[in-house]
Amino acid sequence: MNRQDSLKTLAAECEQELRDHILPFWMNLRDPRGGFFGQVTHALTLHRDAPKGIILHARILWTFSAAYLRFREPQYLEAARHACDFLQQAWDMEHGGFYWSMTADGKPFETNKYAYCSAFCIYGLTLYSEAAGDRDALALALKAFDCIEERFAQRCGYIEAFTENWLPLENDHLSEHDLHAAKTMNTTLHLIEAYAELYRVTKYAYIGEALHKLLRLIADEIYQPDERMLGVFFDGNLSLLGDLHSYGHDIEASWLLDHACDCLGKKRVTAEFRTLDYTLANHVYEAAFRDGALYNERFMQDIDKTRVWWVQAEGVLGFLNAAKTAELLKKDSAAADRFISGTLTLWDSIKAYQIDRRPGGEWFSEINTDGTPRPECDMAGLWKCPYHNSRMCLEVIRRVSDDFI
Repeated sequence: MNRQDSLKTLAAECEQELRDHILPFWMNLRDPRGGFFGQVTHALTLHRDAPKGIILHARILWTFSAAYLRFREPQYLEAARHACDFLQQAWDMEHGGFYWSMTADGKPFETNKYAYCSAFCIYGLTLYSEAAGDRDALALALKAFDCIEERFAQRCGYIEAFTENWLPLENDHLSEHDLHAAKTMNTTLHLIEAYAELYRVTKYAYIGEALHKLLRLIADEIYQPDERMLGVFFDGNLSLLGDLHSYGHDIEASWLLDHACDCLGKKRVTAEFRTLDYTLANHVYEAAFRDGALYNERFMQDIDKTRVWWVQAEGVLGFLNAAKTAELLKKDSAAADRFISGTLTLWDSIKAYQIDRRPGGEWFSEINTDGTPRPECDMAGLWKCPYHNSRMCLEVIRRVSDDFI
C-alpha cells in the first residue's frame, strides 16, 4: 500500500474509533444534575458522587465542540453545551478565576486556582464559542485570559497556583519527583495552546502579543538545545530543576507549537519553531520509540516505559506532523517515510493494546510493557479525559483530507 492509501486507511479508522467508540463513551457520562460524572474506574464502575474536575470538563467541552465543527451533528453540540453550562458554574464570582474542582452536585470543592486549569477553560470555551456562536462563552474565555495575565504572569514565566483568594500556593498538582516546581513547561505549553486558539478566533492584537511572549519563553528559556528537549520543572527564576525528559510532552509540543505559530502568523517565528519542533520529534523518535510504542519519560537514569494513553495519541500526531516537515521543509522523503511508518506503527499498537474493547470501555489509561492494562488507573477521572485521543483522530482526519503530503 502506498503512502497516501495508508494514510487514508488511518483516517478512516480514526473516524470510526472517534464516532463509534470514544465520543459515545463520554456522551454516556452526562449527569442530569449538570456536567459529566467525575469518575469511572478500570473495572468500569461509575462513581456518581465523585468530584468533577474542571480540567476534565474543559477538555470534554473542547472535544465535543471540535467534533461538532468537523461533523456538524447536533448531538455533539448539545454535549458541548452541557459541558459549558457546568464549566461556567466553576468561575469564582467573588474573587475571579476557575476553581480546580466541583462537587458532584455543582458546588465548589477544591477552590484553589491554577494557571493550567484556566488555560484549558480558555481552550474549551473558545472552541465552543466558535461552534455555537456563543458570545457569552467567548466573553468568559477573555475574562479568564485577563485573569491569567493579571494574576499569574511574571517577567520570567507564569506562576502556577494560588488559593481561592489569591494567596501564594505550592504547586501540588503539577509537580512531581519531589521537585516542588514554581513554574513548569507543561503550564507554558497549554497556555500557548489556549492563547493560540483565542487569537485565531478573535485576532485581538494583545492576545497575539501574549502568545508571542509565551513562544519566546519556550524558545529562549525552556528549550534545552544541547539535550534537544524541553526542560520540565523550574524554580521561580526559571532555573531548571531535576534531570527529567518528558517524551510525551515533547512530542505533543512538536506539533502544538507549530500550530500556534500558524495561528500567530509571524514568518520568522514559524521558521524558527519548525526547526525546533522537528528536532524535538526526531529526538523523541530516537530516544523513546521502542517496540511499536512510546515510553513515558526519563528521570535521571531511570526510564519509565509505561505506555500512557495520551503519550501514544500525541505520538501519532507528532510523528505525522514531523513527516510533513521532513517532506516539505527538509526535502527528505526518507525521513518522511520513517515518520509515517512510526505513525502507523503507533496506531497499530494503540489498536492492539490501548483501546479497551470491553463493552462500556474507552482507552486504557496506562499499559505495562507486556501489554497488560494497569487496573489502578481510571477509565475517566480528573486527568483521564477525551481530548488527547479525540484530537488525534480529528487532526488525522483533517490532515489526510487535505491531501497531507
